[in-house]
Amino acid sequence: MDRQPATPQASEEGQRLAKLVAARLTCSRREAEQYIAEGWVQVDGQLADAPQMRVSPGQRVEIDSQARLQPPLSATFLVHKPAGVDATISLLGPDHRFKDDASGIRPSRTHQAGLQMLLPLPKPASGLCVFSQDARVLRKLTEDAAFIEQELVAEVRGQIAPDGLARLCHGLQRHGRPLPPARVSWQSETRLRFAVKGIAPDAIEWMCAQVGLQMLALRRLRIGRIAMAGLPTGQWRYLPAGERF
Repeated sequence: MDRQPATPQASEEGQRLAKLVAARLTCSRREAEQYIAEGWVQVDGQLADAPQMRVSPGQRVEIDSQARLQPPLSATFLVHKPAGVDATISLLGPDHRFKDDASGIRPSRTHQAGLQMLLPLPKPASGLCVFSQDARVLRKLTEDAAFIEQELVAEVRGQIAPDGLARLCHGLQRHGRPLPPARVSWQSETRLRFAVKGIAPDAIEWMCAQVGLQMLALRRLRIGRIAMAGLPTGQWRYLPAGERF
C-alpha cells in the first residue's frame, strides 16, 4: 500500500484523528471521518476506525495515497445464512465477505449503523437473508412484504395426503384465516418448492404437517428478483444500486 509519509508534528500532538486527517488532506471534518470509516487510515500500522481517537506523541498516522471517497451509501447486505444459527450482524464480518462481490462498494463502519433484519428466517432454516439501513429497502420489505414473492425449498419425508399438493397451493387455514394462494410443486421425491406471497417462512413447516409431511430442512432461494445463486454459505455481499427486490 502506498502511503503518504505522516509522522505527526509537535503541533498535532493530542489531536483527534479526524482533525489531523482533515488537515493533511485539506478536506472537511466529515470527509475526514469518511476516509477513516472506509479504512484508508492507519495508526502505527493498524487500521483506525474511530475518528474521535486521539493521536499520542510518537504515533505514526498513515493515509493511503490511493484514498478516494465513494458516494454516500445506505447499505443493504445479502447473506447466505447457515442452518442452525441466528441471523445477526455478526454474520457481516469482513472475513465473510464474498470474494466475488461485484458491487464495487468499499466497506465502511457506517454501513453497520441502524441495520435492520428483514423477512427473517427461522433459526433451523438456511438461505437468503437481508440486512439494510436503506429506507427504500426497509419500506419495500416491510410495508410491501405481502406482495413480494419468496422462493423456498423444503426437504420433507412422509406420505403426502391425496389432495395435499392442491391444499398447499390453496385451501389451508391458519389461526382461523385462509392462507394466501401459493405455488407449490415437487422438485424431487423429497423436495417441495414453495413460491409464496404473504406467507412467512416459519409457516412452511406447519403447512407441510397439515398434509402429512415432516419438514426436515428449509432453504430460501429468492426474495422478489434477488436470488441467492452463487453466494456461498456463511458469506455476504452488498446489494448494488442496479439491483431491486
